[in-house]
Amino acid sequence: MYTRLMPTPLPAPYFVAASGPAAALVGLDVEALAQEAFVAAFTGNTLLPGSEPLAAVYSGHQFGVWAGQLGDGRAILLGELDGPEGRMELQLKGAGKTPYSRMGDGRAVLRSSIREFLCSEAMAALGIPTTRALVVTGSNQRVMRENIETAAVVTRMAPSFVRFGSFEHWHYRDKPEELKTLADYVIDGFYPDLRGAANPYKELLAEVTRRTARMIAHWQSVGFMHGVMNTDNMSILGLTLDYGPFGFMEAFDVNHICNHTDQGGRYSYANQVAIGHWNCYALGNALLPLIGTVDEAQEALDVYMPAFEAKLDELLHAKLGLTTVLDGDRALFDSLFTIMQASHVDFTLLFRQLGDLQADAPKDQPELHDAPLRDLFIDRAAFDEWALRYRERLRAESSVDAERRAAMNRVNPKYVLRNYLAQQAIEQAQNGDYAGVRDLLAVLEHPFDEQPGKEHFAALPPDWAAHLEVSCSS
Repeated sequence: MYTRLMPTPLPAPYFVAASGPAAALVGLDVEALAQEAFVAAFTGNTLLPGSEPLAAVYSGHQFGVWAGQLGDGRAILLGELDGPEGRMELQLKGAGKTPYSRMGDGRAVLRSSIREFLCSEAMAALGIPTTRALVVTGSNQRVMRENIETAAVVTRMAPSFVRFGSFEHWHYRDKPEELKTLADYVIDGFYPDLRGAANPYKELLAEVTRRTARMIAHWQSVGFMHGVMNTDNMSILGLTLDYGPFGFMEAFDVNHICNHTDQGGRYSYANQVAIGHWNCYALGNALLPLIGTVDEAQEALDVYMPAFEAKLDELLHAKLGLTTVLDGDRALFDSLFTIMQASHVDFTLLFRQLGDLQADAPKDQPELHDAPLRDLFIDRAAFDEWALRYRERLRAESSVDAERRAAMNRVNPKYVLRNYLAQQAIEQAQNGDYAGVRDLLAVLEHPFDEQPGKEHFAALPPDWAAHLEVSCSS
């Protein structure tokens, strides 16, 4: 299941940033994380008391192709901590070579470590199931990617880092005892209520499938794109795992591909729902020897689309400030995304500003009442037509503008981790100034608040940001 080994130290490690909310989950003082002893421990230069580090083995499908054995090629698990909300595993990403590094150097670079750190905490603040990031440390040791960069380590946290590919590994090696051992470990540790089921392995597949579907519904509702939904990047707990070439939708394009490496668009925004289902099938195939029959596995997998659709419907009702459910709501949602697509409207700005629409505004002269919203659309007439239908729907439930606006602002973020914001913070950090990372983190920890003086973090991306590309290189 794993290999015990020590992290490889980095020379002269330094502190970049730490997350207060993540520290609270494991009972740590966020201010203390900047101290030399913690920096050394969370870089892999010294061990925390009681730590017995290890790297786990797993396999997986990458871009739909069986890749064989993979594993923690640069991640090393330090151990578990009991916190106020339960146990959390602490894992160093970028801590050096392991037996599973293949051709890799076992390192992460400052650029990718900052991106993972910021996005993990941004997603948590948005209420989306995710692994967490405790702290980022860096070193001036050089690392070669497309260019020479410097090394960094991000400390990640989750109740478990077991992946779909962890099960695939033992299935494809025809190791039924190891497969059962792993499944029993996951059930007993994280799904104990399933132990009493007639077929606990079938119920495990069903629950993981359900959680995965709901997680992806959350992604779709905020315009988040993972970028590399390989089975080795899928959490058995339904958490967003492994932040590489991710992106938040800006100019809406349902076929947008956030990963420059993904030339075929397998992991586009439009495809995430189907790929999530495909990955659950891969997990079901791995668990089949334990479940028993194909029919039973299929029954477990059949929960995916109902769970996804129910969660997305719930989220979209909230995003549009609707407190009741009527027959025409799905058509109203679909038509909104259609006009968003036609005008490539900024995803985050639209939903945030939609809360300002007045339900009882006169039908004539919409430019006097909906100017900020209308100006987001190239085809303003299409928005005017949709807004008429939306107002009728609001009046059908006697919506009160002030109450609805407050409710919508609690679910439609003003601030998300736009690529250009991350890039600005990264470039500042690469020049030795980490204040940009910390300032951006502070904003992202409260994505629904107005935050006076921070409005520039919610601005449309500048022209130069159109040329930003993210890939699997990290």
